[in-house]
Amino acid sequence: MPASVLAEVRFGAATVFQIVKGNLLEEPVDAIVNAANGMLAHGGGVAGIISRAAGPALQEESDRIVHERGPFPTGSAVVTAAGHLPFKGVIHAVGPRYGEGQEEEKLARALSAAFACARERGWASVSFPAVSSGIFAVPLEICARAYLKSVREAQIASVRLCLRDAPVIDAVLAELERQQPGAGA
Repeated sequence: MPASVLAEVRFGAATVFQIVKGNLLEEPVDAIVNAANGMLAHGGGVAGIISRAAGPALQEESDRIVHERGPFPTGSAVVTAAGHLPFKGVIHAVGPRYGEGQEEEKLARALSAAFACARERGWASVSFPAVSSGIFAVPLEICARAYLKSVREAQIASVRLCLRDAPVIDAVLAELERQQPGAGA
């Protein structure tokens, strides 16, 4: 089933932002963002789904990177190959866990780092999931504000927030409406 666009807004001259309900693994983009932990251990949540679909090469590359560089701090991002997935790469954004403090700032920094990785590689389109709202339990209102802040500064032609769960969708659409009344598809 193709993704359905729930809202679309232009941020500056550079970025078209879409909120879509769909499957991240089927997004029509150059790269996808993974909701990662600092060890790039892709066992559960979105990370587990991406890793299983990509095949063992993604986790092997992630393990090698962590072995060489050490764990990644919250707010950072790194790129790996996409394995069996149809993307040019997977960008692993290390979002915060609820209770760390400064979750909104750290989450916006992680997504901004992910978008910088895409720009450095010349990728024009990126899709990202609900980073930190699942097993990391950051409240949805905080996530929605951080997502929109980072996308406003993305400087990528097409950025899509690909969601599946109604509560996350509702929170992001409400925040978008609060920030840009009348925004929508």
